Amino acid sequence: MNPRKCAHWVGLSLISLSLVCIVANALLLVPDGKTWSSDQLSLQVLLMPGFIGGGLMVLCPGITVVLAAGGHPKWILRSFSFSALGMLGAIYCLFVSAAGLRMGPKCSKNAKWAYHLQESSGAYLSNHEYWNLCEKPPNVVPWNVTLFSLLMVASCLEILLCSIHLVNPIILPFV
Repeated sequence: MNPRKCAHWVGLSLISLSLVCIVANALLLVPDGKTWSSDQLSLQVLLMPGFIGGGLMVLCPGITVVLAAGGHPKWILRSFSFSALGMLGAIYCLFVSAAGLRMGPKCSKNAKWAYHLQESSGAYLSNHEYWNLCEKPPNVVPWNVTLFSLLMVASCLEILLCSIHLVNPIILPFV
């Protein structure tokens, strides 16, 4: 494949994935369609892995990679540098999302807000009986599992695409 076409598709894919991450993170902030205070949301949600890491830190390289596909020398160098930044952002998103899955959501049980699923060390993911431990917000466990899983998949794809863009100009001269 032509390196410019490859860069163009990598850039468009990075832009799309970063937007998915931003939306997923925004949805994590409203687990039942209502806003909750910051002391009622888990730390992993408040660290904004999808907004900062998988979102903005990947959106910038996505845009510069598309511009670099046009062949302008200044964008080619910038896209290479930004792809490294995007990879770091995607790695941040991956690790914070994985921690969010392992710990489980912060929820209310007997009017006490805590990480009630943390003691299961991730066993709650396969044992749905644990999901009933959380009384508020309603359905917070499947909500968090779905969105953090989506963030993990998206960030893995972002890492792969940033890697492709970092290697593409080295292996194939950018013509």
